Amino acid sequence: MQIAFIGLGNMGAPMAANLAAAGHSVTGFDVAGTTATGVTNAATAVEAVTGADVVITMLPNGDILRAVAADIVPHMKPGAVLLDCSTVDVSSARAVAELCAAAGLGALDAPVSGGIGGASAGTLTFMVGGSDDAFTIAQPLFDIMGQKAVHCGASGNGQAAKICNNMILGVTMIATCEAFALADKLGLARDKMFDVVSTSSGYSWSMNAYCPAPGVGPTSPADNDYKPGFAAELMLKDLRLSQQAAEAAHADTPMGQAATELYRSFVEDEDGRGRDFSAMLPRFEARTRGD
Repeated sequence: MQIAFIGLGNMGAPMAANLAAAGHSVTGFDVAGTTATGVTNAATAVEAVTGADVVITMLPNGDILRAVAADIVPHMKPGAVLLDCSTVDVSSARAVAELCAAAGLGALDAPVSGGIGGASAGTLTFMVGGSDDAFTIAQPLFDIMGQKAVHCGASGNGQAAKICNNMILGVTMIATCEAFALADKLGLARDKMFDVVSTSSGYSWSMNAYCPAPGVGPTSPADNDYKPGFAAELMLKDLRLSQQAAEAAHADTPMGQAATELYRSFVEDEDGRGRDFSAMLPRFEARTRGD
């Protein structure tokens, strides 16, 4: 395929490079001037998308996605697919899909899970919203960039799946960190806590695969001084998106709301920026009830 890739940052660059390495012709553009191995650079986004069968975007937020879509959609060839892999608000994803439909284009919102490591290794998971036809066109690309793509339904449902998943992740990580801090204060050794919880009803991905306690369980960012695998500020972004969606849908999400406020305080008022989202554990360690 002829592919355009808009947004060659920490995630986009390795994704684009994997597509080029698989034999696709990839033209890229990034406002910061970044490049990717095997990718031909374009001077503008419009130049990059001209003649492309699939245009992939990996952008920071919904406002930027809307602006880029407004810029490139009039220049995409009829029948092409706009495949957005950003994590944005559901309303922006659906607005871009409507813009594409009016122009005779396919549209998919396909946020990813797996981080920079998954982007480099081609092992991402895609949560995809959009038409069956557009999904079929993009499927070979998902197979190169990732290990799994789940078609979640209509436009916007990929974003919905991502933010619901990450709301659960944010809440369970906080609960896991709270429990370790409580265990410390009760005199329960962390390795014993892990041995019990990881095989009991407290089992979770946050405990078993990404344990926030250093030296316990599989290697995680906690074992690397909480250098981010998934940064706390990115968790805050996703939690805010979940609460924006909850407000629009009139959904009651008190735990999601509480997690959002805790990560907001951690990132904006404390020392959480630039640390992994599991660094909530040393935060709770240092605090006492009422702090």
